[in-house]
Amino acid sequence: MTSFNEPLKFKSGVTLRNRLMMSPMTTTQSFYNGSITHDEIDYYTQRATGLGAVITGAANVEDLGKGWHGELSIAHDTMLPGLSALAHGIQSQGAKAIVQIFHAGRMTHRAVLNGEQIVSASAVAALRDDAETPRAMSIDEIHATISAFGEATRRAIQAGFDGIELHGANTYLIQQFFSPHSNRRTDEYGGRTPQERFRFIDELLKAVFAAVDQYADRPFIVGYRFSPEEFEEPGIRLEDTLWLLSQLRESRLDYVHVSLNNYDRVSRDPQYQDKSIMTYVHEALQGKLPLVGVGGVRTRDDVKTVLQTAELVAVGQQLLYDPTWAVKLAKNADNTMVTAPFEEAVEVTPLSRPLYEFAASRYHSVINS
Repeated sequence: MTSFNEPLKFKSGVTLRNRLMMSPMTTTQSFYNGSITHDEIDYYTQRATGLGAVITGAANVEDLGKGWHGELSIAHDTMLPGLSALAHGIQSQGAKAIVQIFHAGRMTHRAVLNGEQIVSASAVAALRDDAETPRAMSIDEIHATISAFGEATRRAIQAGFDGIELHGANTYLIQQFFSPHSNRRTDEYGGRTPQERFRFIDELLKAVFAAVDQYADRPFIVGYRFSPEEFEEPGIRLEDTLWLLSQLRESRLDYVHVSLNNYDRVSRDPQYQDKSIMTYVHEALQGKLPLVGVGGVRTRDDVKTVLQTAELVAVGQQLLYDPTWAVKLAKNADNTMVTAPFEEAVEVTPLSRPLYEFAASRYHSVINS
């Protein structure tokens, strides 16, 4: 079985010193215009110790792709100095720096976009209480957004990051084009089948790798995050995702990263309940592409379990409240790891005010629901 402290070399040529990654998490610590803050740089730098790589929270590639206040942006060249400081802060601890890039699509609000109407693949609102109805993107807008992902990749390279992760999960725009719920288009970017709805992703990958080929003067990581299932009807089912993985495993991607709240989660589909979702996903990749497993990892045993069906382990909330967790793991200091429930840990962990308020409100809403 793979050990967490073994290095891993991606097909791009980048080598991680171990199999531990920091999972991308929203922190709401950026300035109103998406530029980086000192708090944000300190936050990532502190948590990079002992990790193979840090994946930042989502950075929007276009102003219209902004999902929330306090979100990082990679949409303009003026952001380069701050992005460079962030990358160097992570790398100063020996970890590779990966910036996650995304477009929120319909998962935002006019208030966040300064009054602009939100956009998506089709004019279909998300299934949530505060959802607004988006405007369907024109063909020209789709092409511009695909180009924006390429430009964001260029900026990541020029800022000194070791790679980017395409955020094709959590119902944001990339997933919206693949989903039959949010994509009702009848043109070349829509259709009834996963094959037809894959076009946006396919062109996105081409734009990103074109930027890598043109601008990267060193090996550069490109990863892809995905959500395996949707609750919506119609929506993405595990069978659709396994088809998607059959395409991605033949691409130039360095890894795929499944988005799960629990690493042992079982599919909602009765046809896929004999094993965990992660096991089905790993088998679908046929060893052609490393899988990043995630979801509730807090202990050494969790790490070992994930590495039975994945090549890498992403750790989220545990690192939020236990910044040196990876060092403790390497030094066998498990007894010093934070074990308190996260709703208690948030009250005693030194966090910037925006991050504390965001995290605390999340736990309080769960407790009160």
